[in-house]
This record gives sequence, structure tokens and C-alpha cells, in this order.
Amino acid sequence: MTMTYLVTGATGGLGGYALRHLMTMVPANDIVALARSEGKAEALCALGVEVRIADYADRESLGKAFSGVDRMLFISGAPGNRRTEHTNVVEMAVQAGVSFIAYTSFAHADQFDNFLSADHQFTEGIIADSGVAHTFLRNNWYLENEMPLLTAAMASGELVTAAGDATVGWALKREYGEAAARVLAGGRDYPEVVELSGPATTYAQLGAALAEATGKDIAVRHLTGTNFSEALQAQGMPVQAAQGLLGVQQLIGSGDLEVTSDDFATVLGKPLTPLAQAVKEVLG
Repeated sequence: MTMTYLVTGATGGLGGYALRHLMTMVPANDIVALARSEGKAEALCALGVEVRIADYADRESLGKAFSGVDRMLFISGAPGNRRTEHTNVVEMAVQAGVSFIAYTSFAHADQFDNFLSADHQFTEGIIADSGVAHTFLRNNWYLENEMPLLTAAMASGELVTAAGDATVGWALKREYGEAAARVLAGGRDYPEVVELSGPATTYAQLGAALAEATGKDIAVRHLTGTNFSEALQAQGMPVQAAQGLLGVQQLIGSGDLEVTSDDFATVLGKPLTPLAQAVKEVLG
């Protein structure tokens, strides 16, 4: 039986990776790529997949876009009006008869209350209540998120952190995209929750991986609070960006990204990219 697969956020980084991996698993003419505007859709048209235009804030456009779709990768929207927009997506998917939703959630979303997990807790709840079969892809942390700290460390020789010895489950965004595509494509049963986390790794270990990847001497400097923000500003980072990174570091330092799980490698069917190699890749 022919299935139709829809990838939301297909013009974004994660959605783009998922779409391209999906194209190696199912026929391109069975895939629908969702974009927010005609302008954003231009790059997708050359791939040979059907492109539909819809915005999470526009229920009518979502209803049209989801028509005839069997399985959907629901990539979480940008913070702001996320709960209303996510409700729109779920309700219109139910109305359209979508039979499966893979949703990109957050590590241990049901266990922690922080500024990143709350909207994901909410969305997992409405998907579960919808009655639609689903898998929650609880993504840990993209290694690409550390680019500001890595590039600053490359310039200064010092990787600063306010997370102490807390661990993070870093992996490459393309690996998260491939895992999402595999769950979307189906072919075997996946559990309701997959904790997509790489090996539990400290910033000290990240600093060592950066040194290995670049051949540079990299020291790791453990700071707290405003000292962390001030150190980044001294390296040339704008105040607002430094403060934003401090908030993330404090979340990580509290242990909210400490996950022990082999789900990632199980879904991929292979090991994740070793950290030093992954660092070299994100640095380009």
C-alpha cells in the first residue's frame, strides 16, 4: 500500500536533513515537504518531492497541506506562540486523518521543568490525547549549538563553561535528522519515546575533542554566573548572546541534559560519529 510522508520544517536545518535522508528510504513521489512560503519552497522543488505551503499559525493552510498524508514528521516550531501553533498542527493532522506523528521533542521532556522543556511537555500531552499513533523524538543537544563557544575557544585557546561537570548528549544535527527520517519511514515498530542522546560528555571532554580535531592547545575554564558571560564578552561576544548562552549553561549545569540511553544508535543502526570527528565536521 502506498504511503504519503510529510516533513514539516523542510527548509530548515533539521527538516532538511530529515527530508534528504527520507528520500533514500522511500520514493520521492511519496514525500510531501512543507514550507512556510513560496520563497522558502524554491530550493525544495528541484528535489522531486511535492511541496506544500502552510504556516503553523494558519489552520486553513495546515488542513490543506495535511490532506492525504499518512505519516508526518512534526518538527517543533520556534518559541513564542508555540503552544497555540502546535495545537493547530495536531488538531488539523487529526482532522486530516494523519495516522502517525513523529514529534521532535526535548531530552527527558517529562522529567524536568525548564525554559526549553515546558512547551514540549505540552505538545507531547496534546499528541498523546489526540489518539494518533506517535513517537516522541526527545532530542538532546545539537553539537552545532556549541559553535559560538567552539569558535571563541579557537580564537582564545580557552573553552569557557558554566556547566561544571554536568554531561550533555551531543550529536550532529544530520544524525538527529537521519533518526527522524528512519522513524518516519517506519519499517519496524518504534516505542512511544526514543531518547536521542549521544554519550554523556562533559565540557572538559568537549575541550579535549576540540584540541584533537584542530591540533590546537585548548584549555577548559570553569566559571560561574556573570563571570562566564563576562569572559565571553571579553572574547568579543555581544552581551545578549553571552547572556543567552549563560542561561543554557545553567540549564545544562543543573543536569537536565544528562541522559543515558542507547536509543540513538539503535534507531540509526550504527554508532554515532566520534566527538572529535564531529567537532571537525561542524567547524567545516
